[in-house]
Amino acid sequence: MYRDTDSASKKTIGSALADLKDNAVGLASDVSGKARVAFDRSRDAVMEAIDQNGNGEIDIEDIIILGLKTPGIRINRSDFLRKELFKNYPKDVIDDAIAFTPAHARIPPGEIDKIADEVIQFERTCVSGISVALGAPGGIAMAATVPADIAQYYGYLLRATQKLLYLYGFPEIDTAERDHKFDSETMNILIICMGVMYGAAGANNALKVMAHALATGVEKKLLKTALTKGTIYPIVKNVASWFGKRMTKQVFAGFFKKAIPVVGGVIGGGITYLSFKPCCDKLKLSLQDTLLSNPNHQVTSVDVQISICDAEGD
Repeated sequence: MYRDTDSASKKTIGSALADLKDNAVGLASDVSGKARVAFDRSRDAVMEAIDQNGNGEIDIEDIIILGLKTPGIRINRSDFLRKELFKNYPKDVIDDAIAFTPAHARIPPGEIDKIADEVIQFERTCVSGISVALGAPGGIAMAATVPADIAQYYGYLLRATQKLLYLYGFPEIDTAERDHKFDSETMNILIICMGVMYGAAGANNALKVMAHALATGVEKKLLKTALTKGTIYPIVKNVASWFGKRMTKQVFAGFFKKAIPVVGGVIGGGITYLSFKPCCDKLKLSLQDTLLSNPNHQVTSVDVQISICDAEGD
Protein backbone atom coordinates (compact mmCIF):
# COMPACT_ATOMS: atom_id res chain seq x y z
CA MET A 1 0.00 0.00 0.00
CA TYR A 2 2.74 2.38 0.98
CA ARG A 3 4.60 1.45 -2.18
CA ASP A 4 1.53 2.34 -4.27
CA THR A 5 1.14 5.64 -2.44
CA ASP A 6 4.84 6.35 -2.82
CA SER A 7 4.66 5.50 -6.51
CA ALA A 8 1.61 7.72 -6.98
CA SER A 9 3.37 10.56 -5.19
CA LYS A 10 6.40 10.21 -7.43
CA LYS A 11 4.17 10.29 -10.50
CA THR A 12 2.40 13.41 -9.18
CA ILE A 13 5.66 15.19 -8.41
CA GLY A 14 7.12 14.10 -11.74
CA SER A 15 4.06 15.40 -13.54
CA ALA A 16 4.21 18.69 -11.66
CA LEU A 17 7.90 19.09 -12.48
CA ALA A 18 7.23 18.33 -16.13
CA ASP A 19 4.44 20.92 -16.20
CA LEU A 20 6.71 23.43 -14.48
CA LYS A 21 9.45 22.77 -17.01
CA ASP A 22 7.01 23.12 -19.90
CA ASN A 23 5.69 26.38 -18.44
CA ALA A 24 9.21 27.68 -17.92
CA VAL A 25 10.21 26.77 -21.47
CA GLY A 26 7.05 28.38 -22.78
CA LEU A 27 7.62 31.54 -20.74
CA ALA A 28 11.26 31.73 -21.79
CA SER A 29 10.25 31.22 -25.39
CA ASP A 30 7.63 33.94 -25.10
CA VAL A 31 10.09 36.36 -23.49
CA SER A 32 12.74 35.45 -26.03
CA GLY A 33 10.28 35.98 -28.86
CA LYS A 34 9.27 39.39 -27.56
CA ALA A 35 12.90 40.33 -27.02
CA ARG A 36 13.74 39.23 -30.56
CA VAL A 37 10.87 41.31 -31.98
CA ALA A 38 12.01 44.33 -29.96
CA PHE A 39 15.61 43.75 -31.04
CA ASP A 40 14.64 43.45 -34.69
CA ARG A 41 12.65 46.66 -34.46
CA SER A 42 15.62 48.44 -32.88
CA ARG A 43 17.95 47.08 -35.52
CA ASP A 44 15.59 48.24 -38.27
CA ALA A 45 15.45 51.67 -36.62
CA VAL A 46 19.26 51.81 -36.64
CA MET A 47 19.35 50.84 -40.32
CA GLU A 48 16.79 53.51 -41.17
CA ALA A 49 18.69 56.16 -39.23
CA ILE A 50 22.05 55.31 -40.80
CA ASP A 51 20.93 54.79 -44.40
CA GLN A 52 21.27 58.45 -45.36
CA ASN A 53 21.49 57.97 -49.12
CA GLY A 54 18.43 55.72 -49.18
CA ASN A 55 19.93 52.76 -51.04
CA GLY A 56 18.91 50.21 -48.41
CA GLU A 57 22.49 49.51 -47.35
CA ILE A 58 25.02 50.76 -44.84
CA ASP A 59 27.93 52.24 -46.75
CA ILE A 60 30.66 54.81 -46.38
CA GLU A 61 28.55 57.54 -47.99
CA ASP A 62 26.00 57.15 -45.19
CA ILE A 63 28.72 57.49 -42.58
CA ILE A 64 30.23 60.59 -44.22
CA ILE A 65 26.81 62.22 -44.60
CA LEU A 66 25.98 61.50 -40.95
CA GLY A 67 29.36 62.93 -39.94
CA LEU A 68 29.04 66.09 -42.02
CA LYS A 69 25.55 66.71 -40.64
CA THR A 70 26.90 66.70 -37.10
CA PRO A 71 27.23 70.31 -35.82
CA GLY A 72 30.80 71.60 -35.69
CA ILE A 73 32.28 69.00 -38.04
CA ARG A 74 32.86 71.20 -41.10
CA ILE A 75 36.14 73.13 -41.02
CA ASN A 76 36.71 76.48 -42.71
CA ARG A 77 40.20 76.29 -44.21
CA SER A 78 41.13 79.97 -43.87
CA ASP A 79 39.91 80.24 -40.29
CA PHE A 80 41.68 77.03 -39.31
CA LEU A 81 45.06 77.94 -40.84
CA ARG A 82 44.92 81.46 -39.45
CA LYS A 83 44.13 80.17 -35.96
CA GLU A 84 46.95 77.62 -36.04
CA LEU A 85 49.61 79.92 -37.50
CA PHE A 86 49.02 83.34 -35.97
CA LYS A 87 51.05 82.63 -32.80
CA ASN A 88 54.31 82.01 -34.67
CA TYR A 89 54.06 83.72 -38.06
CA PRO A 90 53.46 87.24 -39.38
CA LYS A 91 50.37 88.16 -41.37
CA ASP A 92 52.08 88.02 -44.78
CA VAL A 93 53.24 84.43 -44.20
CA ILE A 94 49.78 83.40 -43.01
CA ASP A 95 48.15 85.07 -46.00
CA ASP A 96 50.55 83.20 -48.29
CA ALA A 97 49.73 79.88 -46.61
CA ILE A 98 46.02 80.54 -47.06
CA ALA A 99 46.30 81.77 -50.64
CA PHE A 100 48.55 78.89 -51.66
CA THR A 101 49.83 76.27 -49.18
CA PRO A 102 51.78 76.26 -45.90
CA ALA A 103 54.71 74.76 -47.86
CA HIS A 104 54.54 77.62 -50.36
CA ALA A 105 54.71 80.04 -47.41
CA ARG A 106 57.96 78.29 -46.39
CA ILE A 107 56.61 77.03 -43.09
CA PRO A 108 59.01 74.24 -42.03
CA PRO A 109 57.67 70.69 -42.47
CA GLY A 110 58.55 69.95 -38.85
CA GLU A 111 56.27 72.76 -37.70
CA ILE A 112 53.40 71.47 -39.85
CA ASP A 113 53.94 67.96 -38.45
CA LYS A 114 53.83 69.35 -34.91
CA ILE A 115 50.53 71.13 -35.55
CA ALA A 116 49.17 67.97 -37.18
CA ASP A 117 50.03 65.91 -34.09
CA GLU A 118 48.29 68.47 -31.87
CA VAL A 119 45.22 68.36 -34.11
CA ILE A 120 45.09 64.56 -33.95
CA GLN A 121 45.45 64.52 -30.17
CA PHE A 122 42.77 67.18 -29.70
CA GLU A 123 40.21 65.42 -31.90
CA ARG A 124 41.11 62.07 -30.34
CA THR A 125 40.45 63.34 -26.82
CA CYS A 126 37.13 64.87 -27.87
CA VAL A 127 35.77 61.80 -29.62
CA SER A 128 36.81 59.27 -26.99
CA GLY A 129 35.03 61.25 -24.29
CA ILE A 130 31.87 61.36 -26.39
CA SER A 131 32.08 57.64 -27.12
CA VAL A 132 32.06 56.79 -23.41
CA ALA A 133 29.05 59.03 -22.82
CA LEU A 134 27.10 57.65 -25.76
CA GLY A 135 27.98 54.04 -24.98
CA ALA A 136 26.26 54.01 -21.60
CA PRO A 137 22.57 53.30 -22.41
CA GLY A 138 21.60 49.65 -22.64
CA GLY A 139 18.64 47.62 -23.82
CA ILE A 140 16.28 49.11 -26.37
CA ALA A 141 17.57 52.62 -25.61
CA MET A 142 20.73 51.71 -27.50
CA ALA A 143 18.87 52.00 -30.80
CA ALA A 144 18.88 55.76 -30.46
CA THR A 145 22.56 55.99 -29.49
CA VAL A 146 24.15 53.79 -32.17
CA PRO A 147 23.66 56.26 -35.06
CA ALA A 148 24.72 59.13 -32.77
CA ASP A 149 27.84 57.26 -31.69
CA ILE A 150 28.77 56.50 -35.30
CA ALA A 151 28.04 60.06 -36.44
CA GLN A 152 30.20 61.50 -33.67
CA TYR A 153 33.11 59.09 -34.19
CA TYR A 154 33.31 59.49 -37.94
CA GLY A 155 32.42 63.14 -37.64
CA TYR A 156 35.56 63.73 -35.62
CA LEU A 157 37.57 61.65 -38.08
CA LEU A 158 36.24 63.99 -40.78
CA ARG A 159 37.22 67.02 -38.70
CA ALA A 160 40.75 65.65 -38.40
CA THR A 161 40.75 64.77 -42.11
CA GLN A 162 39.88 68.31 -43.19
CA LYS A 163 42.49 69.84 -40.89
CA LEU A 164 45.22 67.48 -42.09
CA LEU A 165 44.34 68.12 -45.73
CA TYR A 166 44.61 71.87 -45.19
CA LEU A 167 47.88 71.66 -43.25
CA TYR A 168 49.45 69.61 -46.04
CA GLY A 169 48.37 71.84 -48.90
CA PHE A 170 44.93 70.78 -50.10
CA PRO A 171 42.47 73.53 -51.05
CA GLU A 172 39.13 73.99 -49.29
CA ILE A 173 36.73 71.13 -49.94
CA ASP A 174 33.07 71.91 -50.43
CA THR A 175 31.17 70.56 -47.43
CA ALA A 176 28.02 72.61 -48.04
CA GLU A 177 24.80 70.64 -48.39
CA ARG A 178 22.66 71.58 -51.37
CA ASP A 179 19.19 70.13 -51.93
CA HIS A 180 19.94 67.54 -49.22
CA LYS A 181 23.05 66.37 -51.08
CA PHE A 182 26.78 66.83 -50.73
CA ASP A 183 29.06 67.46 -53.69
CA SER A 184 30.12 64.16 -55.30
CA GLU A 185 33.73 65.34 -55.66
CA THR A 186 33.90 66.14 -51.95
CA MET A 187 32.31 62.82 -51.09
CA ASN A 188 34.86 60.90 -53.16
CA ILE A 189 37.83 62.81 -51.72
CA LEU A 190 36.62 61.97 -48.23
CA ILE A 191 36.03 58.33 -49.19
CA ILE A 192 39.65 58.11 -50.37
CA CYS A 193 40.90 59.75 -47.16
CA MET A 194 38.89 57.29 -45.08
CA GLY A 195 40.34 54.51 -47.21
CA VAL A 196 43.86 55.72 -46.43
CA MET A 197 43.01 55.83 -42.72
CA TYR A 198 41.87 52.22 -42.73
CA GLY A 199 44.41 50.84 -45.18
CA ALA A 200 42.04 50.13 -48.07
CA ALA A 201 43.83 49.01 -51.23
CA GLY A 202 44.60 51.78 -53.70
CA ALA A 203 43.48 54.66 -51.47
CA ASN A 204 46.99 55.87 -50.63
CA ASN A 205 48.01 56.02 -54.31
CA ALA A 206 44.79 57.81 -55.24
CA LEU A 207 45.46 60.49 -52.61
CA LYS A 208 48.98 61.07 -53.91
CA VAL A 209 47.68 61.30 -57.47
CA MET A 210 45.23 64.01 -56.35
CA ALA A 211 47.97 65.91 -54.54
CA HIS A 212 50.22 65.79 -57.61
CA ALA A 213 47.37 67.01 -59.82
CA LEU A 214 46.67 69.97 -57.56
CA ALA A 215 50.35 70.85 -57.19
CA THR A 216 50.95 70.84 -60.95
CA GLY A 217 47.94 72.98 -61.72
CA VAL A 218 45.59 70.39 -63.20
CA GLU A 219 42.28 72.15 -63.72
CA LYS A 220 39.60 71.58 -61.09
CA LYS A 221 37.24 70.35 -63.82
CA LEU A 222 39.70 67.63 -64.86
CA LEU A 223 40.32 66.53 -61.30
CA LYS A 224 36.57 66.40 -60.68
CA THR A 225 36.18 64.24 -63.80
CA ALA A 226 38.92 61.89 -62.58
CA LEU A 227 37.24 61.63 -59.18
CA THR A 228 33.67 61.13 -60.32
CA LYS A 229 33.93 59.11 -63.53
CA GLY A 230 37.57 58.96 -64.63
CA THR A 231 40.76 57.21 -63.55
CA ILE A 232 40.42 57.75 -59.80
CA TYR A 233 36.75 56.78 -59.66
CA PRO A 234 37.30 52.98 -59.84
CA ILE A 235 39.49 53.28 -56.75
CA VAL A 236 36.73 55.25 -55.03
CA LYS A 237 34.26 52.46 -55.87
CA ASN A 238 36.62 49.77 -54.58
CA VAL A 239 37.23 51.65 -51.34
CA ALA A 240 33.49 52.25 -50.90
CA SER A 241 32.73 48.55 -51.50
CA TRP A 242 35.40 47.51 -49.00
CA PHE A 243 33.97 49.93 -46.44
CA GLY A 244 30.39 48.78 -47.05
CA LYS A 245 31.18 45.26 -45.88
CA ARG A 246 33.26 46.52 -42.99
CA MET A 247 30.72 49.11 -41.85
CA THR A 248 27.80 46.67 -41.76
CA LYS A 249 29.78 44.37 -39.46
CA GLN A 250 31.06 47.24 -37.34
CA VAL A 251 27.68 48.88 -36.88
CA PHE A 252 26.00 45.74 -35.61
CA ALA A 253 28.99 44.63 -33.57
CA GLY A 254 28.66 47.97 -31.80
CA PHE A 255 24.90 47.42 -31.60
CA PHE A 256 25.34 44.12 -29.74
CA LYS A 257 28.06 45.57 -27.52
CA LYS A 258 25.76 48.34 -26.30
CA ALA A 259 23.35 45.76 -24.88
CA ILE A 260 25.75 45.68 -21.91
CA PRO A 261 25.03 48.89 -19.96
CA VAL A 262 27.92 51.13 -18.86
CA VAL A 263 30.58 48.48 -19.53
CA GLY A 264 29.89 48.79 -23.24
CA GLY A 265 30.43 52.51 -22.97
CA VAL A 266 33.73 52.21 -21.16
CA ILE A 267 35.00 49.63 -23.64
CA GLY A 268 33.72 51.76 -26.53
CA GLY A 269 35.57 54.81 -25.26
CA GLY A 270 38.78 52.87 -24.83
CA ILE A 271 38.59 51.33 -28.28
CA THR A 272 37.79 54.72 -29.78
CA TYR A 273 40.79 56.32 -28.08
CA LEU A 274 43.13 53.57 -29.26
CA SER A 275 41.84 53.34 -32.83
CA PHE A 276 41.51 57.04 -33.64
CA LYS A 277 45.19 58.03 -33.64
CA PRO A 278 46.51 55.22 -35.90
CA CYS A 279 43.86 56.10 -38.48
CA CYS A 280 44.86 59.77 -38.45
CA ASP A 281 48.56 58.94 -38.43
CA LYS A 282 48.16 56.93 -41.64
CA LEU A 283 46.53 59.89 -43.36
CA LYS A 284 49.20 62.25 -42.03
CA LEU A 285 51.96 59.96 -43.30
CA SER A 286 50.38 59.83 -46.75
CA LEU A 287 50.04 63.62 -46.91
CA GLN A 288 53.54 64.42 -45.63
CA ASP A 289 55.43 63.67 -48.81
CA THR A 290 53.58 65.01 -51.85
CA LEU A 291 54.29 67.88 -54.22
CA LEU A 292 51.71 69.92 -52.28
CA SER A 293 53.39 69.55 -48.91
CA ASN A 294 57.04 69.06 -49.84
CA PRO A 295 58.72 71.20 -52.55
CA ASN A 296 61.54 68.64 -52.67
CA HIS A 297 59.21 65.73 -53.27
CA GLN A 298 60.58 63.18 -55.73
CA VAL A 299 58.02 62.48 -58.45
CA THR A 300 57.20 58.77 -58.73
CA SER A 301 55.32 56.57 -61.17
CA VAL A 302 52.28 56.90 -58.91
CA ASP A 303 52.29 60.69 -59.29
CA VAL A 304 52.49 60.69 -63.07
CA GLN A 305 49.36 58.58 -63.38
CA ILE A 306 47.55 61.91 -63.36
CA SER A 307 48.64 62.36 -66.98
CA ILE A 308 45.88 59.89 -67.79
CA CYS A 309 43.45 62.30 -66.20
CA ASP A 310 44.80 65.07 -68.46
CA ALA A 311 44.22 62.90 -71.51
CA GLU A 312 40.65 62.22 -70.46
CA GLY A 313 39.95 65.90 -70.20
CA ASP A 314 41.15 66.67 -73.75
